[in-house]
Amino acid sequence: MKYDVVALGELLIDFTLDGKSNQGNNTYEANPGGAPCNVLAMLNKMDKKTAFIGKVGQDAFGQILKNTIDNVGISSEGLVFDDKVNTTLAFVNTDENGERSFSFYRNPGADMMLTEEEVNFELIRNSKIFHFGTLSMTHEKVRIATKKAIEEAKKQNILISFDPNLRPLLWEDLNLAKEQIDFGCSVCDILKIEDEEAKFLTNCDNIDEAVEILKNKYNIKLILLTAGSKGSIAYYKDLVIKQEAYLQDNTIDTTGAGDTFCGSCLGYIIDNNIDELNEEKIKDMLSFASAAASIVTTRKGAICSMPEIEEVERLRNKDCIYSL
Repeated sequence: MKYDVVALGELLIDFTLDGKSNQGNNTYEANPGGAPCNVLAMLNKMDKKTAFIGKVGQDAFGQILKNTIDNVGISSEGLVFDDKVNTTLAFVNTDENGERSFSFYRNPGADMMLTEEEVNFELIRNSKIFHFGTLSMTHEKVRIATKKAIEEAKKQNILISFDPNLRPLLWEDLNLAKEQIDFGCSVCDILKIEDEEAKFLTNCDNIDEAVEILKNKYNIKLILLTAGSKGSIAYYKDLVIKQEAYLQDNTIDTTGAGDTFCGSCLGYIIDNNIDELNEEKIKDMLSFASAAASIVTTRKGAICSMPEIEEVERLRNKDCIYSL
């Protein structure tokens, strides 16, 4: 089968805060998550064919995750199970603005145990875009698997999409994190990066200067910079296009917003040759991606919370944007 986008990386359970028990203790809801499948879930809403490559534990959580991606239309053909290491878990605490902090149970976690031999290279060969992040590069075994997958994508002249998705708590050494983000930038055609990640990678606090460093150092066709409520910016050839954020009064959880944005942009690129984009097309792409991301912030979780196309278009027709 041919796929529009194949992604490799982590698939885990996000335990998100869900109020208090009668005894006053925090209660948590188990939400299927992981950035790569969040991206793919949005692509499925855009009628794109997707597949995931990764590893979960041979446990109840692993089965929940397989069932979840099957139910949203993501092929689980590349999903493998580990009978010795459990599925990775993350506890997500959210402040009054919907901003998150994480605690991970991943020492080890099944997602970091993926080996080169377990990668389904046939899925990659049959895709238009290969997408990855750095959570599959935190440890040597899965890092080797990820780089072999990238090597195959390069060999097949497949577009490569990269989102660093930096989670400092998962790295023993942030210098290693910086090295792997640098590697990702060196091989990708499409970079989706947060403003703080760009500053981290370039050691530059001025975002315009940081992006200029990225543009000069790497041969990236399209850079998509996100800055939460401050909006987003696309850098394409000589174009610099800003998009204001669609702010919601009922934001409760920003988990997956950036992934939704990324998936929306990849869906647009599937339908529009990346070498033939122009200002009008990029503005349309950013507007759609920003609106979709905004809707996700009003829901818990991400994989099962992606908006329908009609919802996104309704929001785009409303005047509720915040100026950069």
